[in-house]
Amino acid sequence: MKTAFITGITGQDGAYLAQLLLQQNYKVAGLCRRTSNGPEIQDHRLNWLGIRDQVKLYMGDLMDLSSLIHILEEVQPDEVYNLAAQSFVGTSWQQPVATGQITGLGAVNILEAIRTVNPKIKFYQASTSEMFGLVQDPIQSERTPFYPRSPYGVAKLYAHWMTVNYRESYNMFACSGILFNHESPLRGIEFVTRKVTHAVARIKKGQQDKLFLGNIDAQRDWGHAKDYVRAMWLMLQQPKPEDYVIATGKTTTVREMCNIAFAHVGLTASDYIEIDPAMFRPAEVDILLGDPTKAKTNLGWQPQITLSTMIKEMVDADLQRV
Repeated sequence: MKTAFITGITGQDGAYLAQLLLQQNYKVAGLCRRTSNGPEIQDHRLNWLGIRDQVKLYMGDLMDLSSLIHILEEVQPDEVYNLAAQSFVGTSWQQPVATGQITGLGAVNILEAIRTVNPKIKFYQASTSEMFGLVQDPIQSERTPFYPRSPYGVAKLYAHWMTVNYRESYNMFACSGILFNHESPLRGIEFVTRKVTHAVARIKKGQQDKLFLGNIDAQRDWGHAKDYVRAMWLMLQQPKPEDYVIATGKTTTVREMCNIAFAHVGLTASDYIEIDPAMFRPAEVDILLGDPTKAKTNLGWQPQITLSTMIKEMVDADLQRV
């Protein structure tokens, strides 16, 4: 039986990855920060999936190298997945230093902990399409130059290149998944897809009148988190470590995504959406579109859940919550 350790296990991707690994007969442990919120707040995604009692949580912090070393010495994992980050792009402009420390240096701390405890541990780094930013190619692949447009994207790029550096410097099995946008009912409410589906549910129930958004003409390549965590796992099952773009290869505007969500409850999106100029980013990323050819060829991976199915699932989940 293999053992996996997941940082960010209480997040959207961490919870779905833990569920997948349990189905693959792994022992699963994860890192979570001690906070003033009760455990039921921190564990709500694991509880939603019904797996909280099947995973072991360790209190620690990506900024505390000593705690990471002690935890890895106890867990002795075969695989480590680093999913923890300050991952909201908008917040990264308000908290650039914290984003750089947690999202960037935090990845180096876990790499250094692995190198210290057991350099044979396989490592996965959660990279992001935000590293492409001001896109240099119409369709972004593993060969596309990076041009991040947010403190978050810059911090992720540092973590990405440090993962490459540890792979090449210490012959470690360290790889990155350059994941394009992926959503689910477990997505945080601060992200645009969940903000939209939550608002649709509240509007349908008469608890909200309008949905305020920024640039609804921005285009994103959206997939389902369940599909994307499967790609993470597949990367660590390969004979050698490589970096992969994980995407659907299809792009959709925020406006079109809103139309799907509102239509699912019999409403017209344009009747409820208002544009708030304050919600535009200081440096906008207008379009992201990934080329998943390498992942399909080498990993045998392809997405199974469509955008329409995913958005309807999210709306239904928010109707249930509301």
